[in-house]
Amino acid sequence: MATTGIGRTLRQIRKARGKSLAVVAGLAGISPGYLSMLESGKRALDRRSLIVRLANALEVAPTELTGEMITAVGGLPQDAALAEVRRALMAVSLGVPDGEIIPADVLRGRVDDLVKAQQECRHGYVGEKLPGMIRDIHTTLDAHEEERAVLRLATLLHLQGTQAWLPVAGGSADLAWLAATLGQQAAERLDEPLSLALSAFGTAHGLIASGSFDLAGQTLASADAGTATREGLVVTGMLTLTSSMLAAARGDQGGLVAPLEQASELADSMGEGSEPWFGFGPSNVGVWRLSVALEAGEHADAARIAARVDPSALPSPFRQAAYWVNYGRAVAKLPKQRDKAVMMLHKAEQISPARVHRNPLARETLSELLSKAKQDAVGRELRGMAYRAGLPV
Repeated sequence: MATTGIGRTLRQIRKARGKSLAVVAGLAGISPGYLSMLESGKRALDRRSLIVRLANALEVAPTELTGEMITAVGGLPQDAALAEVRRALMAVSLGVPDGEIIPADVLRGRVDDLVKAQQECRHGYVGEKLPGMIRDIHTTLDAHEEERAVLRLATLLHLQGTQAWLPVAGGSADLAWLAATLGQQAAERLDEPLSLALSAFGTAHGLIASGSFDLAGQTLASADAGTATREGLVVTGMLTLTSSMLAAARGDQGGLVAPLEQASELADSMGEGSEPWFGFGPSNVGVWRLSVALEAGEHADAARIAARVDPSALPSPFRQAAYWVNYGRAVAKLPKQRDKAVMMLHKAEQISPARVHRNPLARETLSELLSKAKQDAVGRELRGMAYRAGLPV
């Protein structure tokens, strides 16, 4: 079986650095044998904290291990749009968006339509509309037309549109960071607590992905969406959940419990909802609990949490796909659960192929399962899914 995914990159960088398995494993706090299995794809490198420790041992950024664009056999509908989105983001960053000046109410309808499509996993449609949307919003901003209304739209677009879409199109982490930065700049110009907190959510996730945990903590600590409105409560809840994920990535087991409980109480008091496009509510908090347990390496706990979540209650296909991916990742680590893991990953693929084909952590799980695959019906299903994700089979 060929080495795939993050493990292949890890081995290439380690050899280029001239470091032995023993040295890198020691610096990362794992055994040489386990590191060898990570490099060969026999174990999934699917925790941010371990990715960061290995990157530090190799003296590279974590994005050097995970941030390369992923391509798949045949591609996905959104792939063709990536170059145009990149050009639009670069044009805006240089101050020449070259779009049209559009009334704020028209822009609002377009942003709402685009974010709704993203939540429905219509990623090809989002990719088609996103470049023009980016250019028009920033052209309108440069003309100072209905500026405050358009600044709010720019913050939402870059967080729930651009930054959320780029990973499912195989965009690099640096490109997603540019989108987060544009959203942050719009929020700072607006200088309203809700928009600032919304941008902090996107910025913190970019920082966590890059291994900048201290900066992520500072960003989250400074954000305050307020509690006077339902929108403020929703963003406060999402920031609290992100604090729990950050604690798990840091290996702070004690620090992840209180934020989860706080978010859970808030969600229970509010009930299910979708403002502003987050779907914050009890069911979604359950998916976050699952994700946090995975990041903490508690796979049996993650599987138990997932079993208590009703996926049909989740507010969007986007979150449902995340649920099935993470449930599959959890049970893949448990004894004699390979068939169940494959079934769950396939459910996610049916909802949103990109959530499996483009997610490096899901691909790592596929690679690990593939190394153990048998010549049976489940093995054939797994190899088909791996092939569609661009993994060698």
